[in-house]
Amino acid sequence: MNKFFLTVILFSIYNFQPISAQYQPKNWTSEQKKEANNWVDKTYNSLSQEEKLGQLFIVALYTNKGEDYIKNVRSLVQNEQLGGLILMQDDAEREINLLNEFQKASKVPMLIGMDAEWGLFQRIPTARKLPFAMTLGAIQDKKLIYKMAAKIAEDSKRMGINWDFAPVVDVNTNPNNPIIGNRSFGSEVDNVVKSAEAYSNGLQDNNILAAIKHFPGHGDTSTDSHLDLPVVSHNLDRLNKVELAPFKALMDKNVGGVMIAHLFVPALESEKGIPASLSKKIVTDLLKEKYGYKGLIITDALNMGAVAKKYKPGEVDALAFKAGNDIMLFSDGVKEGKRLIQKAIDNNEISQNRVEESVKKILLTKYYLGLNTYENRNPANINNDLNTEAHQILNEKLYANALTLIKDEKKLLPLDCKQTYYYVPLEEGPFQNFVDQLNLSTTIIIKKPSEISTIPAIATVIVGFHKDNSTAYKPYKVSNESKIILANIAKKNNVILEVFGSPYALKDVNLNNISTVLVAYENNDDSFSASAKALVGKTKISGKLPVLVNEKLKEGMGMDLNATSKSFFKTK
Repeated sequence: MNKFFLTVILFSIYNFQPISAQYQPKNWTSEQKKEANNWVDKTYNSLSQEEKLGQLFIVALYTNKGEDYIKNVRSLVQNEQLGGLILMQDDAEREINLLNEFQKASKVPMLIGMDAEWGLFQRIPTARKLPFAMTLGAIQDKKLIYKMAAKIAEDSKRMGINWDFAPVVDVNTNPNNPIIGNRSFGSEVDNVVKSAEAYSNGLQDNNILAAIKHFPGHGDTSTDSHLDLPVVSHNLDRLNKVELAPFKALMDKNVGGVMIAHLFVPALESEKGIPASLSKKIVTDLLKEKYGYKGLIITDALNMGAVAKKYKPGEVDALAFKAGNDIMLFSDGVKEGKRLIQKAIDNNEISQNRVEESVKKILLTKYYLGLNTYENRNPANINNDLNTEAHQILNEKLYANALTLIKDEKKLLPLDCKQTYYYVPLEEGPFQNFVDQLNLSTTIIIKKPSEISTIPAIATVIVGFHKDNSTAYKPYKVSNESKIILANIAKKNNVILEVFGSPYALKDVNLNNISTVLVAYENNDDSFSASAKALVGKTKISGKLPVLVNEKLKEGMGMDLNATSKSFFKTK
């Protein structure tokens, strides 16, 4: 057989290989999949090389950075034929109007992504804030996590979003982690996997793409990758058992995307200082070839200090693509990135087949998400639609099921509505709505430390650690002053301690003289309402600690306390 015919045969085999993507809608027929492949081939062949390269980039869209910023994004959409946008802060109505405009100007409808780990509130302040992942990790009924993700999917569709960059599957084994913490389901692999699978299915069963992150595992770091390059120095055995384990477990669960972290992991990448996001050994050799992952592989944001301090815009994009990523997220150098990728192709450093593989995978995923066409979204009433009674009802149920009872030695729960209680709020967060929700006319609030001496001996005192968690990154530590006040109250009173914040707040708090300890995880009105109803026996307490706090407070701890009256939850 001469070389010409061999070349033709090999070319034909390559070109007639079926296109694949990790995410596929359920119950699609072979005919539907064939139609999808035909659309992909037709669309791919209609694109110029410049337009094909444009599919590899997602840039950020803010509405709070002025008109010049939006004008620049408009130019990139029109001239570079971007693969997608990531929505940032903060005006939902304006974002919808811009998406309608930009999608119309795009030859191929764009993937629209958002970091919506705790709902669209993460970027849109008028939306309802849903629980952090750590709160969800305490919930034993994982179907509730599925329902929350389904609600996020509903809100995303309303906005024109089709990719939620969630869930985080990092195993948070480091309490001092400055960037993961509340964003992790916990410190135990099995709980992380079960929670993340429920979350991902809730999104993807409702046609919103998920992205597990941050591969190969950001849970044990003490550096914020937004600022500098963290190092994960564990050996391969530890990485396989902990950091990599959730990703491996979820590889064959249809999850459509994996986000690659900006981390240096010496056990996986021998060249010093090379981030995972730019490492061929990690992205291609490990994730794609060893694990066989077929979904969309996307970098973490390329403007983050971990890579932006060392590499120029465009340069970092080309390096990320060479490493095996399909999509460069939050690119600040689309034009230069495209030029350098093309230069690498011309120099035989990257094959054109590599471009075809990524672009066709992107196009197929777009088709599966319904992006072969685009329907305009209506901006009217959007802020109300993202914060409804249904959101509130679901939210309270989530917080109620997360509530974790660590101990109740003197059986102080449920509260007796006829008994007098004293309430001592500590730390800096709001608390009044919690007392109002308790609706106990006999509750006396002690607002000043000087008033503590007025509490009679042997009284029952509820102490609330109200931590400010207006963002996921607020510190969890309790002040020495609060710890001293708590200890002094416990010397002569029965104490119910409730932590409206991370369970890590209890890390160095002496609980020996505290009868009753609950963790409510967050300091907000929905948490207050759910907690108050549980304290008076209206709902069951069933949460379990999702993280190892210290030697005495281990993951999985938590007592069940049955409700003493009918559930207050409405059905919706």
